[in-house]
Amino acid sequence: MPYVTTADGAQIFYKDWGQGRPVVLSHGWPLNADSWEAQQLFLARHGYRVVAHDRRGHGRSTQTWHGNEMNTYADDLATLIDTLDLRDVTLVGFSTGGGEVARYVGRHGTGRVAQLVLVSAVPPFMLRTDDNPDGVPVEVFDAIRAGSLADRSQLYRDLADGPFFGNNRPGADVSQGVRDAFWLQGLQSGHRNAYECVAAFSATDFRADLDAVDVPALVIHGDDDQVVPFEVGGRASAARIKNATLKVYPGAPHGITDTHKDQLCADLLEFLGS
Repeated sequence: MPYVTTADGAQIFYKDWGQGRPVVLSHGWPLNADSWEAQQLFLARHGYRVVAHDRRGHGRSTQTWHGNEMNTYADDLATLIDTLDLRDVTLVGFSTGGGEVARYVGRHGTGRVAQLVLVSAVPPFMLRTDDNPDGVPVEVFDAIRAGSLADRSQLYRDLADGPFFGNNRPGADVSQGVRDAFWLQGLQSGHRNAYECVAAFSATDFRADLDAVDVPALVIHGDDDQVVPFEVGGRASAARIKNATLKVYPGAPHGITDTHKDQLCADLLEFLGS
């Protein structure tokens, strides 16, 4: 299987499908590159080279003890892009991956980047603080951490059966297979890595990273997202990025890579061709 090696020796697994202008997909917590398989297959079939990696501590990448924070995640992404010598890249980040691609821009610039897409993404800043009063209370993230320590497998079951895909809403029809895939990918992550990643996605301030975006940007978010609330994520990011385009999926939950995969594929393809 293909891997790149980071400066500290971590092995980062990636999938490299198709040929053409490159698209790089960054996944959410606690998932891995397989969570992008619908979009990766679709875009590769439509003439793009689509690369999706497993973040360190997730999927098939090294379960490092250290480096479970956004600066290292972004530097690992830079290692992948530099090693494959990708240029004119469209960076697409889902949820935690949205933070990863935003921090990549903040630390490494847009020299290799042509476009940026944030999908149900955690930027600009999830945690409620004195200067971010509309954010999510820390107690929400403390409960996730407590659930991880108490019964990590059940935590992932509960997330998949409930808010992640909106399966707790009246009339929801999310297949058992989709929910099982979330659980399976979650348990492939390292326990410490996934635990530490909760702080990475919730307590990292990406506002300065978004201010540095100087390429065309698309922000996609469901307005019934119970994991990253629309007002905290998509609306706030689109308002902060210069000349960003905002697409709102009415009634959509957090996990739109599965629940709205056809609509998301079509919107990504349209943006790539714009």
